[in-house]
Amino acid sequence: MTNRTLVVTGGHGILGQSVVRAALAQGLNVAIIDHAAGESAPDGALEVSGVDLTDPAAAQAAIDKVAGQFGAIDAIANIAGGFVWQTVDDAKPAWDRMFALNLTTALNTSRAALPHLKASAEGRIVNVGAAGAQKADAGMGPYGASKAAVHRLTEALAQELKDTFVTVNAVLPSIIDTPQNRKDMPDADPARWVAPDDLAQVILFLASPAARAVTGALVPVTGRV
Repeated sequence: MTNRTLVVTGGHGILGQSVVRAALAQGLNVAIIDHAAGESAPDGALEVSGVDLTDPAAAQAAIDKVAGQFGAIDAIANIAGGFVWQTVDDAKPAWDRMFALNLTTALNTSRAALPHLKASAEGRIVNVGAAGAQKADAGMGPYGASKAAVHRLTEALAQELKDTFVTVNAVLPSIIDTPQNRKDMPDADPARWVAPDDLAQVILFLASPAARAVTGALVPVTGRV
């Protein structure tokens, strides 16, 4: 993995931080693209903050900055996103917001990075879908629909890139063990959930040259949920 450059969107979130730490430990060049600024980027990581990835021009400018710094981009981990539990009859529907945060960010970043990924000997796109998008429960409509769209984006782009060395895959976690999820579900057993560090290892495998035979896959990472 040495000398490969990985872009992590949403790199200041819980999962993003795990991916960044693990990638740096494996010797990758790492760039964090996030709307928020971190307290401090890990040593060796490039931080590009204040980026609205729902804006194609902003996504392109961020990718151009990373490519200018490292000279190449080999892999993208599209982790930026959001979650809301909301019933369909809610007076302030969050459908557009969920599609913007979960689908549009991944779409804009992937499109902006494609020329660089195609120039790589082992280009990779790894999206974050959701196991809960395969069959949505009550209150999961907006989130589930947006993540199902990420699944279809993953499959379609993988097919479109089959004549290149770029692969496109997605991980489908169940419940990720985060402080917010522990707060929201105090009676649950987080030991059954997916640890961010464990999910990061799956993401990094799919972002690596070793995963060259895998494309268009929706990989369940569900712990014991």
